[in-house]
Amino acid sequence: MAEEGVGTLLHDVLTSRVYDVARETPLETAPRLSKRLSAEVLLKREDLQPVFSFKLRGAHNKIAQLGEAERARGVITASAGNHAQGVAFSARHLGLRAVIVMPVTTPEIKVEAVRAMGAEVVLAGDSYSEAQARCDALAAESGLAFVHPFDDPLVIAGQGTIGEEILRQSHGRLDAVFVPVGGGGLVAGVGGYLKALMPAVKVVGVEPFEADAMHRSLEAGERVSLERVGIFADGVAVRQVGERAFRIARACVDEVVRVTNDEICAAIKDVFDDTRSVMEPAGALAVAGLKRWAAREGRTGRLVAILSGANMNFDRLRFVAERAEVGEAREALLGVTIPERPGAFREFCAAIGPRVVTEFNYRLSGRESAHIFVGLRTASREDGLAAAAGLRARGYQALDLTDDEMAKLHVRYMVGGRATARDERLYRFEFPERPGALMQFLDTLGGRFNISLFHYRNHGADFGRVLCAFEVSDAELAEFRSFLDRLDYPSFPEAGNPAYALFLAGNGG
Repeated sequence: MAEEGVGTLLHDVLTSRVYDVARETPLETAPRLSKRLSAEVLLKREDLQPVFSFKLRGAHNKIAQLGEAERARGVITASAGNHAQGVAFSARHLGLRAVIVMPVTTPEIKVEAVRAMGAEVVLAGDSYSEAQARCDALAAESGLAFVHPFDDPLVIAGQGTIGEEILRQSHGRLDAVFVPVGGGGLVAGVGGYLKALMPAVKVVGVEPFEADAMHRSLEAGERVSLERVGIFADGVAVRQVGERAFRIARACVDEVVRVTNDEICAAIKDVFDDTRSVMEPAGALAVAGLKRWAAREGRTGRLVAILSGANMNFDRLRFVAERAEVGEAREALLGVTIPERPGAFREFCAAIGPRVVTEFNYRLSGRESAHIFVGLRTASREDGLAAAAGLRARGYQALDLTDDEMAKLHVRYMVGGRATARDERLYRFEFPERPGALMQFLDTLGGRFNISLFHYRNHGADFGRVLCAFEVSDAELAEFRSFLDRLDYPSFPEAGNPAYALFLAGNGG
């Protein structure tokens, strides 16, 4: 911490002006999770802030310390949600003008929450980077003071007050603190404060695998810019961590644990079981990382996870509930082939034994054999693997689809439809969840290639997921690839996907 100035950071944290609007949140025991992990798990309840997120601390600390001339002009920021609400809340408290630039894809619950606080909302672009570019232009034109979401010393210090509270509330009895990481402001503030006073306490950052800018940056020894980020945990969907935040993190973060979206969904359920509160994905990220770390380390201790926010879009709950069981390794998804004859279904159920069936999809697809998509309740990932092995030992072809993203997102809803398509090319697409996005897809396609399969399901996220197959001959491949380039949506070829081959591929594919 020497290069960043320990004394300066401690001073800035201890003199932060956060409690005009923010509250000191409780540090609560999570009894069920503690019992399961054989550790004392404590939850820092930042979801209980007035804006349901820790972001209010840093935003207000920055705005409250602006000069009179800056206050008179007002403030501006770019944010997809929680920081926006923090800035809007603080500006309303201080009687200042606030302009918030948000991506068009921002969930409506967050847009309306910001407007309800009296801020002016400007919707621009499909991503945070596009919204930030518009914000920069507006700031230059208007002279509004820019409040950075994570890479400002006063914002970092404001977030650092969480570390001060954790240390005081735990009476210094800590083994590790787990901190969600987006741009790095929270982990820099909390980690910098804790390491300055208790260097033996482990500071563990947590990121999704699909938005792991801090992990890659620490590994490389310099800031890395991600080509693209997944935005399921939209609160931490950042391409590049902040410059100042990275310098502090290099000195105070012991490691960064990465987790899957399924593990995040399971953590949302874990928090609900202990608190009856529903976190947004980024809000439960630290709990997901704590669980993975505890399973790897295999040791007990006093572990703190920061619940960073609870601005959950209600539409997303369906997806979270669906995936939580897989993330907790309480469900295994299998593709099983059984003979097509009377009594075969009963024999299969007998082979499953006393296990609870969570999902069962079947349709006659031939006279020799049938393919079944089945979900089974399991006690662990190993138990799921054992279930598949047990079926294979009884002579069934059993394919484990538990970690197959395409099977979980699409195939499970499409079982029973086989096509007679020719030269079928299968792709997954992601596009911004906004009006006109699907028409843009179809307009770019322009009717040139026949669509032989299409599946889309709204998951309440900021982007749509589509599974699509086209009839494209070898002679048309170059033109088809040109279409993909013009479309400019992330696309993923799925020709070799085993779930597709088992349930959807036609004789002509």
